[in-house]
Amino acid sequence: MRIDVLGLQAFVSIAERGSFRAAASHLNLSQTALSHRIRKLEESLSLQLLVRTTRQVTLTPAGLALLPRARKVFEELGTTLEDLRSTAREAQERVVMGCLPTVAMRCMPDVIAAFIARYGDIQVIVHDNSASEIADKVQSGRAEFGVTIVSANRWDLELQPIVKEPFVLVCHRSMPLAGAGSLAWAELDGVPLVRISSETGNRILIDDALGSRSESLLWNYEVQRVVTAVSLVRARIGYAVVPKLALDVVSRDDIVAIPLRAPTVTRTLGIITRKGLPLSPAAQDLLDLVVASLHASIAAD
Repeated sequence: MRIDVLGLQAFVSIAERGSFRAAASHLNLSQTALSHRIRKLEESLSLQLLVRTTRQVTLTPAGLALLPRARKVFEELGTTLEDLRSTAREAQERVVMGCLPTVAMRCMPDVIAAFIARYGDIQVIVHDNSASEIADKVQSGRAEFGVTIVSANRWDLELQPIVKEPFVLVCHRSMPLAGAGSLAWAELDGVPLVRISSETGNRILIDDALGSRSESLLWNYEVQRVVTAVSLVRARIGYAVVPKLALDVVSRDDIVAIPLRAPTVTRTLGIITRKGLPLSPAAQDLLDLVVASLHASIAAD
């Protein structure tokens, strides 16, 4: 059943003020327009709600039953609208994004500094999570956009590739392969290797690129984070295969990064947003700063 909101509003106003004249003045309507609204409401309900005489307006039993319920409808509607206004104000005062941890550490300090210089007090919230967690947050609306690995996309998300980032071999400066200008994957046979967990998406990319060769390599160690992988390298336990930008989160005093070839394995970094939903102006500016930083970071390396 279609709810006659204007009719209910007219009814409540008349009941609370006791006259059509006072109610019409309150609603900025003519008494004729107000009478039309009441008549339409009563016809839709097949009930008489008001008895109008030259001196007063009286509620019928049906009107008495309706009044508290109608008031509750408008109270709940007012609360809902205020909640929406509050949500809109909060959205204007902050930007929420998702970002891979390695990209966040490399790019976000400079990006946020530039953003603050432009917007001042707008709050920036960065969810530095895995690719799947970033997709979840964007999909649910908890983040406006995400910086993540380009992979199989979800139907309700838009994916925009930005840059390709190569994987490199990290080793301690005292280890045998440290002096190589580059290495083919075939030269890693028998070398103890550390890789980042499949939960990040990196392992799948490497396995897909190498095919059966990946199974012949000595993946003796698997960790969740780059800093852990590098700590194993520093202990001379093995060599780590990590995305190149990830090395910016650790000191390079005692480690070196060696390009890998035959094949060159890369991961594509991109931006995900909700399909068909434009970003807020502040979020769009933040995204533009992130994209520029990604391009500059890859070019610098």
